[in-house]
Amino acid sequence: MTDNTAATSPGSAGPAPADAYLGDPAVREEWDTRYADGQLWSGRPNGALVAEVAGLAEGRVLDVGCGEGADAIWLARAGWDVTAVEVSGVALDRAAGHARDAGVQVRWVHAELTEAALPSRSFDLVTAQYPALLRTPDAAAERVLLDAVAVGGVLLVVHHVVDEHTAHESGFDPADYVLPGTVAALLTDDWEVQVDERRPRVLPEGGAGAHHHEDVILRARRLR
Repeated sequence: MTDNTAATSPGSAGPAPADAYLGDPAVREEWDTRYADGQLWSGRPNGALVAEVAGLAEGRVLDVGCGEGADAIWLARAGWDVTAVEVSGVALDRAAGHARDAGVQVRWVHAELTEAALPSRSFDLVTAQYPALLRTPDAAAERVLLDAVAVGGVLLVVHHVVDEHTAHESGFDPADYVLPGTVAALLTDDWEVQVDERRPRVLPEGGAGAHHHEDVILRARRLR
């Protein structure tokens, strides 16, 4: 991993400091502002992640856009070797505290996904749960997600089903963001699509996003 990676342990001080951040400072500031008012999410692991990981052998996992760390901590408790990437230093501080309280170790990476310099084909599972990854003409974020998966490993991308009319009224354009479909469009014969479907969402108690009731789930395994 790069020098901005910080491993946490039950007695650690937390993630890398803000000045070690790799990425656009405006993106970090935007998300720090969102998290500054208090806990944003429910604190529980995402239901789609729990369902899709069941039956997988534990190994190295990359949690993309880990937020306050609920998924990363759940994975670590289940025996996974977890690396978690997040742009918000506020969220990472909170996540590190939760991990310390839970007595688990997670490597926190304070960076945008495309700037994190992740090792190629090194993760047995790459999970991106509702990621806020901006699309670019060269599909940079999608290609980083694909490149991180080891041979035999699984890529899991989950997003809300978004009503485009309602989204546009709120100023959110789904076409601006990486979605399961944009990732699926890049899959080659080196991949086996195991799940590509819409599914009712397992709703958390509290936290942002509780108004979304259906998800799109892409799960694919790298064959070679």
